Amino acid sequence: MDVLVCVKRVVATGGKIPLTDDGQAIDTRFLGFAVSPHEECAVEEAVRIVEANGGSATVLTLGPPEAADQLRDAVAIGANHAVLLETDGREWDPIATARAVADAIRARGAGFDVLLFGNEAADTGDYQVGVRVAHLLDLPVVTGVKSLEIADGRAIARRQLDGGWEVFEVELPAVFTVKEGINLPRYPSVPGRLRAKKAEIERSEPAWTDGGLSRTRLHLPPESGGQVKILGEGPAAASAVVELLRELGLVGT
Repeated sequence: MDVLVCVKRVVATGGKIPLTDDGQAIDTRFLGFAVSPHEECAVEEAVRIVEANGGSATVLTLGPPEAADQLRDAVAIGANHAVLLETDGREWDPIATARAVADAIRARGAGFDVLLFGNEAADTGDYQVGVRVAHLLDLPVVTGVKSLEIADGRAIARRQLDGGWEVFEVELPAVFTVKEGINLPRYPSVPGRLRAKKAEIERSEPAWTDGGLSRTRLHLPPESGGQVKILGEGPAAASAVVELLRELGLVGT
């Protein structure tokens, strides 16, 4: 069972995100980088599939040379091979990205049984790449997957809905875009980190292509304000807490 998982290097979430003065990019001078959260789960799922069925897991990304760090993170938790489609750092739109990924897959000759993507990127929110790659390779695709079972050349993928599940049964090879919650990604072990440092990363430079989409400007929404009210200190604050809970309707009068 050969599994390919495609990831993206993104600014680590949770911190304050500044923009460049022209509003065309995120100012990354003082920011860290990581793999998109959905894609962290995709890497974990790829490793689990190989652990259960044998074979190998390959992690691939399109990005600048520094994206090798994120590939090594994936190797540290169990990916067997790493492929970097090296760019000059500019942002590729989802159309151009899908073309580059599909071309790289074709160039490898032997196909993959399972192709995993994160459901969408944490920075741009692109939902298109996995679907576009499936279309270019003429493969079935299931998006928003929260459960995946592989057996006997077939896959059962489940997508969660309000009050139930959609269940898809597809023949392999196939493409799946997975969401957080499909699993709990493991932490890399010390031996895994040591192995990742020595791992060979296969590199190639895809030719830049214009997918046809252009960015006008990035916009940061205003931060939502908050209010803090000090109710008191020690036992003297007890009555104020009770009164506040009554105002909120959490306790009876």
